[in-house]
Amino acid sequence: MIPRPTRLAGVTGMGMAFVGGYVDVIGFVLLFGLFVAHATGNIVMLGVGLAGDAGGLATKLLALPVFIGSAAATYALIRWRNAQGQPCEVLVLALQAALLLVFMLLTARALPAASANEPAVMLAGLVGVVAMAVQNVGARVVFTHLAPTTMMTGNVTQLAIDIVDLFIARGRPDDALKARILKTWPPVAAFALGAIGGAVGVLVAGAWSLALGVIVVALLAALHALRGERS
Repeated sequence: MIPRPTRLAGVTGMGMAFVGGYVDVIGFVLLFGLFVAHATGNIVMLGVGLAGDAGGLATKLLALPVFIGSAAATYALIRWRNAQGQPCEVLVLALQAALLLVFMLLTARALPAASANEPAVMLAGLVGVVAMAVQNVGARVVFTHLAPTTMMTGNVTQLAIDIVDLFIARGRPDDALKARILKTWPPVAAFALGAIGGAVGVLVAGAWSLALGVIVVALLAALHALRGERS
């Protein structure tokens, strides 16, 4: 029997996927091509920088060790809390909301900037990397029942596979196939909506548009606190 996801789980998955797309677009546009939500993009951009476009190269060099260190520290905190028999949903969400708030304030202070290599821009970008490292670790070890919320390649690939299986099943999928489809398509849609929203946010409010990401994550933390942590 495939367990049905709770409403809070669905809201959490979609909310975090929205934030993943939203924050990544804002960071990329405002901070000279820095991906704050995932390491893969920064490794690619590092290669671009080495090939000739050296703008923001120092930040992209630092982004990977900062991401790794932040992810390791977050995981250590989660293990420590789990060892005490305490849940971590609210902790992870509240920590990310606080870091996103700092990210917004630092970005607003750093801009406008003439160069990606200005210390204020670098600091803002790296704090954004830390905030999204927390989300990535949370998705891997706390919200393990949810689909990934920052990288959509796996979700889209799974959707393509499931569409073929759905066609073969002639529109009558079994419970496992239904569960996979219901797990993967909402985050993909929410991430895309977040990316579009991030573009609009930059045009309308610049760095202050990050406030929406702070609010979404803070509301999710409050919902989990009210529901007794578990989704």
